[in-house]
Amino acid sequence: MTEQIVDINSRRVLIVDDNPKVYETLADVLEGHGFAVGVAQDGSAAVEEMRENAYDLFLVDVMMPGMNGVETLRQIKSMSPDAITLIMTGHSQVEDLVSEALWAGVDGVLYKPFDMDDVLDMIQQKYQEQMQLPLIELKQYDPDPAAIKLVPEQMARRYKALPLRIEEGQLVVAMVDPADLQAIEDLRVRTSLNIMPLRASPDDIENAFARCYQNRGEIERQVQRISSAVDEEDADLRQRLSVEAVSQAPVARTVELLVHQAVKDKASDIHLEPQEDALRVRYRIDGVLHEVMSLPRRIHAAMLSRIKILSDLNIAERRRPQDGQFSMEVEGKQVDVRVATINTVHGEMAVLRVLDKSVSVRPLDELGFLSDEEDRYRRIITAPWGIVLLAGPTGSGKTSTLYASINQLDKDENKIITIEDPVEYRFEGINQVQVNRQAGITFASGLRAAMRLDPNIILVGEIRDEETARTAVQASLTGHLVFSSIHANDSVGAILRLIDLDVEPFLVTSSLLGIISQRLVRRVCPECHASQEVPERERLVYEQEMGESKKAFEYGQGCNNCAQTGYRGRVGVFELLIMNDEIRRLVVNDASTDEIIDAARRAGMRPMIKDGMIKAKRGVTTPSEVVKNIFALH
Repeated sequence: MTEQIVDINSRRVLIVDDNPKVYETLADVLEGHGFAVGVAQDGSAAVEEMRENAYDLFLVDVMMPGMNGVETLRQIKSMSPDAITLIMTGHSQVEDLVSEALWAGVDGVLYKPFDMDDVLDMIQQKYQEQMQLPLIELKQYDPDPAAIKLVPEQMARRYKALPLRIEEGQLVVAMVDPADLQAIEDLRVRTSLNIMPLRASPDDIENAFARCYQNRGEIERQVQRISSAVDEEDADLRQRLSVEAVSQAPVARTVELLVHQAVKDKASDIHLEPQEDALRVRYRIDGVLHEVMSLPRRIHAAMLSRIKILSDLNIAERRRPQDGQFSMEVEGKQVDVRVATINTVHGEMAVLRVLDKSVSVRPLDELGFLSDEEDRYRRIITAPWGIVLLAGPTGSGKTSTLYASINQLDKDENKIITIEDPVEYRFEGINQVQVNRQAGITFASGLRAAMRLDPNIILVGEIRDEETARTAVQASLTGHLVFSSIHANDSVGAILRLIDLDVEPFLVTSSLLGIISQRLVRRVCPECHASQEVPERERLVYEQEMGESKKAFEYGQGCNNCAQTGYRGRVGVFELLIMNDEIRRLVVNDASTDEIIDAARRAGMRPMIKDGMIKAKRGVTTPSEVVKNIFALH
């Protein structure tokens, strides 16, 4: 960042102090640097001087006879609210007065004996703050871990202040409000360093907290506190002791910290995988697994027991798979965690799916549709009846597209009912039903019940069996618009999957409006992208799909914003098949897959891989991401 130098010449300063040695020394130095200096030996004299002359900077001793420094400060602020005020103190016993001055709005504190360079630096700094510090691009800074360790996370978050580096005895701190003197004073006392504030945006500060303040050190401390009794060789004894160990605060705190860190890192899943001599912890971030830590094997049983207790699972059952869920508050927001466990040769493995309810559902135009494809899709979802299917494997973004779709529809004129497992996000004006197999509510039975409740639009979380498929078709043919997802590799595969579920081909063609097949690919980091050449294989795939040659594409080079991965966030890659008469005729006549694909492409279906390569050409993603996630299908 380019430092902004403030012109302090012709500034007028009033020194308020009863000690001649202090005000004479200060006056000599300040006059030598171009200040016009006035002197008052107590608060009353300062008020009288202000009536005669205008000043823009005041240096006020906190301890004076008569009117003390705090009262003098209040008088100055009432008469000249825009002036810069600095109090001077050298007495540790007057900390209460210093605190009073800070609350009264003083702009800075100078501690005796003075280093005159420090005095001039603070005056320069306060004039900079008065002129409004420029907003720095925090993503371009690489915070020093040594600086981070000086300020606890709780304190940093309270003051929205991120330590960046230690420079010549000063701590450089990025702050939302660099003029917050109370924060600067607390940071100075905590770190025993002078504070140099820089101004950063609230979003940049919040994102930097997630990168810089990790819970791993705290997790390690909690792990060390967990009873070593679970080191026993006897597996049965270890299992019995785990019930006692799980009641320890460190075990509960360790699980809590793992979830908190996952939310900070925007991870979708936490994988706890027992190995022969350790417990491996991995987070899935933007669809890719990252190993974040390795914990001692001795805490495995206690941690699994704690997770089972939270999820209301059977703590004694280790051989059979179990599923459950629990909720946790993370930084004031509610997070749902879905838990699945299964036994492996090294012990029980658990996967925790993290559902952050505070994350709003993205609108349709932010999912990644190309404009022509989005227009075509919007037309079919406004049909009065029929089925719209989302196809793709687990984790391909089908639920996000379904939610975005129904969120576009008129909730005042239409009655919308959803049957979901689980209900991940809640919407105003939409009636959402949770699958509950113990109560007899499945996708099929919930769909049949919904049809009797006079809906216009029904969302079924997933079509996975013959009964649900047939009921969905019946619902669409009786005047309802049905949205659902189905596991299939591509759009044409979804049609064949419905037929495989024993839905008659003529019923499929009569009810089906269109199918979106989709995948998620990682976005190129917007902060560190640069053009670079790609390997020959990816270049050849691009040329084959696009019919043109291109050697260089945008790739992220790695920065703090993307945790050095070159990617930040994900975007959808889509294939939209809209049914027409030719496709219906081919399906009814049991045509081959290739014939149906050719007809769909003639009708305007863009293959997923081409959709991905268009996004790569525009710098949204990279050819390697497209090839990795889509090319194997063709």
